Amino acid sequence: MQLRSYVAGEWVSGAGNGTALRDASTGEVIASASSEGLDFGAVLEHARAVGGVNLRRLSFHERAARLKALARFLSERKEQLYRLSYATGATKTDSWIDIDGGIGTLFVYASKGMKELPDGHVYVDGPAEALAKSGGFLGQHICVPLEGAAVHINAFNFPVWGMLEKLAPALLAGMPAVVKPATATAYLTELAFRLIVESGRLPEGAVQLICGGVGDLFEHLTCQDTIAFTGSASTARKLRTHPRVVDRSVRFTAETDSLNSCILGPDATPGSPEFDLFVKEVVREMTVKAGQKCTAIRKAIVPASRSAAVVEALRDALEKVVVGDPRRESVDMGPVASLGQRREVLEQLARLMHEAQVVCGGSGAPTLADADVERGAFIAPTLLHCRDGARARALHEIEAFGPVSTVVAYDTVESAIDLARRGAGSLVGSVFTADDAIAAQLVLGLAPFHGRVLVVNRHCANESTGHGSPLPHLVHGGPGRAGGGEEMGGIRGVLHYMQRTAVQGTPDVLTAVTGRWVRGSRELDPGVHPFRQPFGALRIGDTFRSGEREVTLQDIERFAAISGDYFYAHMDEAAARRNPLFGGRVAHGYFLLSAAAGLFVDPPLGPVLANYGIDGLRFTQPVKAGDRIKVRLTCKEKSLRLGQGYGEVRWDTQIANQDDVTVAQYDVLTMVSEQAVPGG
Repeated sequence: MQLRSYVAGEWVSGAGNGTALRDASTGEVIASASSEGLDFGAVLEHARAVGGVNLRRLSFHERAARLKALARFLSERKEQLYRLSYATGATKTDSWIDIDGGIGTLFVYASKGMKELPDGHVYVDGPAEALAKSGGFLGQHICVPLEGAAVHINAFNFPVWGMLEKLAPALLAGMPAVVKPATATAYLTELAFRLIVESGRLPEGAVQLICGGVGDLFEHLTCQDTIAFTGSASTARKLRTHPRVVDRSVRFTAETDSLNSCILGPDATPGSPEFDLFVKEVVREMTVKAGQKCTAIRKAIVPASRSAAVVEALRDALEKVVVGDPRRESVDMGPVASLGQRREVLEQLARLMHEAQVVCGGSGAPTLADADVERGAFIAPTLLHCRDGARARALHEIEAFGPVSTVVAYDTVESAIDLARRGAGSLVGSVFTADDAIAAQLVLGLAPFHGRVLVVNRHCANESTGHGSPLPHLVHGGPGRAGGGEEMGGIRGVLHYMQRTAVQGTPDVLTAVTGRWVRGSRELDPGVHPFRQPFGALRIGDTFRSGEREVTLQDIERFAAISGDYFYAHMDEAAARRNPLFGGRVAHGYFLLSAAAGLFVDPPLGPVLANYGIDGLRFTQPVKAGDRIKVRLTCKEKSLRLGQGYGEVRWDTQIANQDDVTVAQYDVLTMVSEQAVPGG
């Protein structure tokens, strides 16, 4: 069976026989892959002219809703993905990381899109910048979707997660994607992609799939396209320096193989929770996905005085690992993805063995459960011990991308940091210590060379997501050898697919561009109190201005009695006079908020369902007894909760005194019904 590509809304086969794809355990041919004959220029043009246009018609929230619906659809059909995943060499646990991890990433981005992005098409990046004293000329950074195609080139080790973790932020940003999976395991990606197409949850042109090579696709890239690559540093270098990429300044993000370290703190002695957790983590990272993780632990850096104990504990644990056909429940670790991958791992292992002693495993044939050592791509979990990491070179330059790790000793915390940093840029480093001061020293020493640092101790171990688990909330990437890029990281990942532009103009212009009211813009008169307006009737700029209320000494003293806040600045005139900021007794800031609410709240039952918070509160001037305060309340931003019957409304709120001097400013957050009166 030949895998087919999905381009311009159709499934098409490539010319020729293609590359044979085999079951990693049995060697059986599963499928072949070829993209020969595809018109790659037409693929990119379809993404731009059809997919991009369709996605940009949707708001951020509508795109988020599509992601959530897609995640649910895949979740209900994931068992067929699990069945095929065994062919990649993955155990059921390995497949959970790949399949459920990928689907979970869709769910996270759907949630973040609803909660952290506006119900519109423009992302406002930071506050407006005043560019003139009058406030009539401002600057504002905005982000809008690039109008090209996101080309995603993925690695073989995570055929599902690797695709979905890139798709989620790109689609949420409004950018269509062209997915190119690694050929060795493309059969699983193709099945997952078929489900995506079957779901009908994404607009036409939003996603396309290429099974096989990329042909001349790079020759058709423009400045509006992006490339996100996962794989080897050598391939990344070749693609990054492609003349078209360089000439058109095509955005290129790379996540490449790296030498990741796990450090055992000097306080962790044998028998301590941190020691045992360290051993467990190293074994897990060596055997999950047969060590084929870009985040896997390659260097286990331990105190010299503990190295013998660590080596013994790791050897004991690794000798209990059952290697064989991942379909068997008794099997802990399956094969690497292909015979070619096995050859590569063994070649790199041979180079490491010049500097380190094999403790267990090695290049010999492993003992297998229900598997053929000749036909399957099996490697024994292999632990090495390097006694002089400071003089070693291969240890810090060579990665055997399989179940291989090396124990290396350190004398001081500074030397542990140095050993980890010699990897010249890593995706992740982890630290196991119960000493918070040591943890801080290690984190700050590792941070410049690592994209993520995990600290584990007995208090967080049960909830820790582990050394090798990239999370959609956090950046995945790293400097130097790790590729110099970032993926995911919450909304940061979405912004990779958007253009940041600085807009300059009047407050009214910025309000029109962003859909968010800017102070100084026109205030609109809704004709009734804004709190009487249902969500749909509210306009950005609708404003209520209250009458005045005098603040009295009795107000201050009553509020102190009710709240229990007897701070001297409110209660002791002599002491308050000595405060250079006040020069006498002042009203409580929180009394001002309460009094302001009394001035702007519309009491009867209406569309406003609840006040759920205040953002950006600042008290800018003191208020004393005898001052009069008034409130301006303006509809600043609206965000509809799809299908919930209500939306979130942000109100720009300003409290001023009798001289029109602002004494407090903040945003009031409310939930407003789509109906005039709930239930009406």
